[in-house]
Amino acid sequence: MLKDESSPALVSPAALETTSLEQPTGFGSNGRSLPLGAVGFVGLGHMGSAMAANLAATGIRVIAYVRRQDQIEKLKSLSLEPTTDFTELLKCKVVISMLTDDDAAREIVFGRKDIGLIGLAKGLTPGAIHLSMSTISTATVSQLQSEHERHGQGFVAAPVFGNPAAAGARQLFIAAAGARADVEICLPLLDNLGRQTFVVGHNPADASLYKLLGNMITATALEMLGEAIAVIRKRGLDPKPFMDLMTSTNFGGRAHKLFGDKIVAQNYEPGFVIPLALKDVRLALTEAENAGVPMPSVAVVRDRMITGIARGHAELDWSALGLIAGEEAGIIPASTGAAQPQALAEGTKS
Repeated sequence: MLKDESSPALVSPAALETTSLEQPTGFGSNGRSLPLGAVGFVGLGHMGSAMAANLAATGIRVIAYVRRQDQIEKLKSLSLEPTTDFTELLKCKVVISMLTDDDAAREIVFGRKDIGLIGLAKGLTPGAIHLSMSTISTATVSQLQSEHERHGQGFVAAPVFGNPAAAGARQLFIAAAGARADVEICLPLLDNLGRQTFVVGHNPADASLYKLLGNMITATALEMLGEAIAVIRKRGLDPKPFMDLMTSTNFGGRAHKLFGDKIVAQNYEPGFVIPLALKDVRLALTEAENAGVPMPSVAVVRDRMITGIARGHAELDWSALGLIAGEEAGIIPASTGAAQPQALAEGTKS
């Protein structure tokens, strides 16, 4: 399916702000020493391939595992060292994963006997680190952490905020958590993958929870943006002056500006496709239910996304919540064709 533990600290923004590549080989973007030897990478979709290419551009040897032979030449063109032999990853001190869901993450850690895939936990040497950058449930993160610890290995969760374009431009924001020594080894790599890294504690599951809840704040903002713009349009007004006013006053954050512009322009190119966003919504609702906390606004977003997929919008960015709001308001004719099943690209995130 490929498919110190002190109080949480914020890594200095000044130290992480630069995205310059003019660093000597072997150093992160803020001068921290990079891990010696090759770094493994699994999950080479739109997001993962951009991230792996950025590491390779700094002089790091990146062993990139893929299952399909037809991806080899593309990955070579990114200065990666592609392989269809999973055991090549097991020689690395650090292996990064960027996968679509819990099943894929468990598979690469626990392995699959039916296809002869040895997992990272059994295959990596003691002391090696699995740097998981996937957006997955806290329960799965804890399972993976426990399995790696059982084999004397480190595990750091570092999910990202951003899309493939942000990944390519090194503009990701990263929430990292794990044992202090393991996080310190990984930070130079993260310096070369994103704009800013927040170290949120020593429990990897906390980073996963932060990521899921952060996505829900964005998702509910998208829903409200879509509904408000639908009202403006139905009154026969141009939504752009409205969004200019909103984003220049109380709602000047990145999400409102970026996605407000997309909804106004009715530009819903992916991005972060709706089925992957729906996966995160469901994970967040499960986290909330387990904590005994209702999230009614997120439940609305879940239903809207299901509606969008049923109407054939599965390949659109999650900002298409604005399109669905327009359809519900009768401004835009609702699509009638059901979405066809599709294979989701690994690692397309937000």
